[in-house]
Amino acid sequence: MPDLSSALHLAAPELTLAIGGLVLLVLGAFIGEKSARLISILSVALLIAAAAIAATGPLGAAFHGAYVADPLAVYAKVVIYLCSAVAVILGGGWMQRTKIAKFEYPILIVLASVGMSMMASSGDLISLYVGIELHSLALYVLAAFHRDDLKASEAGLKYFVLGALSSGLLLYGASLIYGFTGSMRFEDIAAVASGDNVGAGLIFGLVFLISGLAFKVSAAPFHMWTPDVYEGAPTPVVALFATAPKVAAMVLIVRVLDGAFIGIHDQWAQVLVLIALISFAVGSFGGLAQKDIQRLLAYSSIINIGYALLGIAAGTTVGVQAMLMFMTLYVIDQFGFFALILSLGKGGKPIRKIADLAGLKKTRPVTTVAITVLSLSVLGMPPFSGFWGKFYVFGAAASAGYWMVAAAGLVASVVAAFYYLRIIKLMWFDAPLDEVGADAAPVESQWIGWACAAFSFPVVIVGLIYLEPLAKAAAAGFGAG
Repeated sequence: MPDLSSALHLAAPELTLAIGGLVLLVLGAFIGEKSARLISILSVALLIAAAAIAATGPLGAAFHGAYVADPLAVYAKVVIYLCSAVAVILGGGWMQRTKIAKFEYPILIVLASVGMSMMASSGDLISLYVGIELHSLALYVLAAFHRDDLKASEAGLKYFVLGALSSGLLLYGASLIYGFTGSMRFEDIAAVASGDNVGAGLIFGLVFLISGLAFKVSAAPFHMWTPDVYEGAPTPVVALFATAPKVAAMVLIVRVLDGAFIGIHDQWAQVLVLIALISFAVGSFGGLAQKDIQRLLAYSSIINIGYALLGIAAGTTVGVQAMLMFMTLYVIDQFGFFALILSLGKGGKPIRKIADLAGLKKTRPVTTVAITVLSLSVLGMPPFSGFWGKFYVFGAAASAGYWMVAAAGLVASVVAAFYYLRIIKLMWFDAPLDEVGADAAPVESQWIGWACAAFSFPVVIVGLIYLEPLAKAAAAGFGAG
C-alpha cells in the first residue's frame, strides 16, 4: 500500500485537471465574458499537459485499490484528454458564429475529463460511480449550453432524466454485487466470481450494472436519449459526446467484465452479444430515414458501439486490443466529420440538414473530398481507417467463436452504407439548394477536419504501425483473458 504522496503522484493527471479547472473558473469569474478565448487556450494547454503527465507518470494502485494506473488507463487517458482538447478548440468557432462566448464551456469539458479519467482508472464500485456521475453532471450542462435554443434545453433535460434512470440501474446492480460478494473492490469481486458457486443474485446485479453502462455508451436498447440529444445539443458538444465519454465508458466496461467478472465470461458475453446485435439493427435501420446530420450520426454511433462491444465480448487480450484500436480510429473519424460540418455555414449558422450538403463540391471542393473520405472510413471501406478498426474487432470476435455475430455486423455495415453513400451522392451529383459553404469557415474546424481525413487515408497505414503496439501493450498490461 503506497503512502499518500505516492498515491497523489499516481493521481497527478486528475489532480492537475481538477485544480487547474477551479483556477480557470476563478479566473473567468474575475475577468468576465471577455475571458472566453483565454480560458479556452489555457484549457487546451491544461489538457495536453495532463496527457503528458499520464503518459510519463508511474504505474500502480492507490487508495486501497480504488484507483488504478496501468497501461490500459494511461492509453485511455491520453485519448480522452486529447479528445477533450479538440472539443474545446471546435467550440471556439461555434461560439464565434452563434455569438455565445462563455468561458464556462471549456471549464465544463475539463471537469468532465476528470470524471472520465476516474472511470478509466476505476478499481472498485465506488470510484466507478463517482467517475460516471462527475463526468455526467458536466455533460448535462453542456447538452443545454445554448440556453436560448429550445432544442438544446430539451436535449439537456432528456439527457438528465434518462441519465438519472441509468444511474439508478447502475447503483442497484452495484448494491447487489456488493451484497453477494461482500466487497467493492474489483479484485475481490473477481475472486468470488471465479468460484464454482456463483449465485443468481450476482448475475442479476451484473446485468443491471451492464444496463447502466450500456446507457453511457449509447448501446441499444439503452439508446433512447441519443438521437434527441445529438439533434438538440450544440455541434461541438455532440462531437465530445461521440468520442471521449464513449472511450471512458468502454474502458470501464473492460475493467468490470474482463477484470472483475472474467470468471463468468460465458454468462455476460451472451448479454453483450445480444446488446451488440440490437445495436446493429437499431443503428443501421434507424439511420435510413434521418434528415438531420447530427441525428444521423447518433444512429451511426449506436451501430459502431455494437462493433466495439464485440471486442470486449471475446473476453481476451486480443479482444481488448481490437476494441482500443477500433475506438481510437473511430474518434478520429468522428472528430473529422463534426469539424467539417462545423466549418460549413449558411446565413452565419452551422448547417444541420443532410440536404444542405447538396452540390457542396462547387463551393468547397477540398471539404467535399474530406467528407467523402471520412464517410467511406466510418462505413468501413478499405483501405480507410474505419476498415482496419472493424477488421481487428471482427477478427477478435471470430477467433473467440462469434462467427455469426461478426457476419451480422457485416450485414449491418451494408445496410448503413446507404446513408453514407447518400451523403456522398448529394455532395457530388446533386444541384445545390442554397449557397452552403459561402460563409467564411472557422479555420480551426477546417484544419482539424482535413487532418482527420488525411489520417483516415492514406496516413493511417503509417499510423497503425505506431498505434497497434500501443493498444497491444495497453491490453496486455491490463491482462484480460
